[in-house]
Amino acid sequence: MRENWRAKLSVLAGVSALALSAVTATPAQADDAPAAPLEVQLPADVSIVEGVTPEPGTEIPFPVEGAETAGAPDAVVSAKAAPPANTCVGSTSAFGSTGCFQYNGDVVWAGDTKKDGMSAAIGIYTDYGRAEAVCVNRLGVNTWATCDKDYRESGNVRLRALRYDGDTGKFYQPEGWSGWIPVDGRY
Repeated sequence: MRENWRAKLSVLAGVSALALSAVTATPAQADDAPAAPLEVQLPADVSIVEGVTPEPGTEIPFPVEGAETAGAPDAVVSAKAAPPANTCVGSTSAFGSTGCFQYNGDVVWAGDTKKDGMSAAIGIYTDYGRAEAVCVNRLGVNTWATCDKDYRESGNVRLRALRYDGDTGKFYQPEGWSGWIPVDGRY
C-alpha cells in the first residue's frame, strides 16, 4: 500500500513539473503584441533601402491581411528545382512584418501586417560578406513593398523580419529569421 502512495506522489510531482515548464517556457505567438518594443542594434553602416510599390499587375507572394499571414511561409514554394520566376523561395515573419525573396531579379518583398505606427523591415544578409541591407516598407498596413538588389548567383541570402520606427530611425523586436536561401532559386 505504501508503494502505491509513493508511485502516485511521484506521478503527481512529475505532472506538476511538466505543467510548470510548459507555462514558463512557451514562446509568444507571432501575432501577439510585445508589452514594450525592444530596440535591436544594427551596425552603423547598414544600408536602409526604401521599398517601392510593386508595378501594377505584379503578382504578390501571398496576401497581407492581418492574422492570415501567420501561415505565409506555407504558401512559399520550396522545391528541388527552380520554381516559376515570380515565386518567393524563402520567407520569414514576425509581429507586424513578413518578407520573402524572389530569385528572379533578386527582389526582396516586405509586407506590413499590423497597424501600429511602425513599418515592416526585412534585413538581408549574405553568406559571402556583402554589407547588410534592410528593405523598409513605409507604404502602410496591409501593403507590400519591393527592394531590388543584385546578389552573387552562387551565394545565399538570409532574411530577418523586424519593425522600424521612421521617426526615430530605430529597429525593434520581435524578429524572425529565415534559413539560407539560394540566390539562384535552386535548393
